[in-house]
Amino acid sequence: DAGVHSKAWYAAACDRKMAEDALYRSNKDGSFLIRKSSGQDSQQPYTLVVFYNRRVYNIPIRFIESTRQYALGREKSGEERFDSVAEIVENHQRTSLVLIDSQNNTKDSTKLKHIVRVS
Repeated sequence: DAGVHSKAWYAAACDRKMAEDALYRSNKDGSFLIRKSSGQDSQQPYTLVVFYNRRVYNIPIRFIESTRQYALGREKSGEERFDSVAEIVENHQRTSLVLIDSQNNTKDSTKLKHIVRVS
């Protein structure tokens, strides 16, 4: 268990569109939630959804079988790994998260500031 089910930021029954709509409604930089990934892949069980600069970013959360840890985005050398999804959230409430816009090839960063509840 990734330690997500009792958390305010975990939107269990939420798909990508619902998550994005909720974040656009919040319209606050640093708004976020975590949802189950659409593909239901054990290697990528969750998605971190973040609102910044009028855009919504869907960042995959990978599960690394060999170490039983979690990491964000695509695998890269020297990446940060965490023992739970909750640790990822707590870490990025303190330190900025890099947001990469693959379409425009730009980088931004924000902290996770506002928990969004999907109604």
